Amino acid sequence: MEKPKNCWEILNCGREPGGARAAELGVCPAATERRVDRINSGRNGGRCCWVVTGTLCGGRAQGAFLQKMRSCTHCPFFRRVRREEGANYTHTAEVLARLGL
Repeated sequence: MEKPKNCWEILNCGREPGGARAAELGVCPAATERRVDRINSGRNGGRCCWVVTGTLCGGRAQGAFLQKMRSCTHCPFFRRVRREEGANYTHTAEVLARLGL
């Protein structure tokens, strides 16, 4: 079975540490948010990026969870994670609790 991929691997944003666009745009907080490491089989916030504040999606800075959740639920990556994790999917409320939000 193939290891599940993180958002930066699927979306090819280049904002992971050492990524092609990290120097230009900065390292994405999803790639460095350790409090949610391994949630939904991801590295740091790579498979729960929708709850991480300050991600860049579609070339635009995203705000806090409540500001971006609506658009994130329509994101193909969000849907992919839910499908791949199936019964093991960690729900957003649990991730938010882990972040202390």
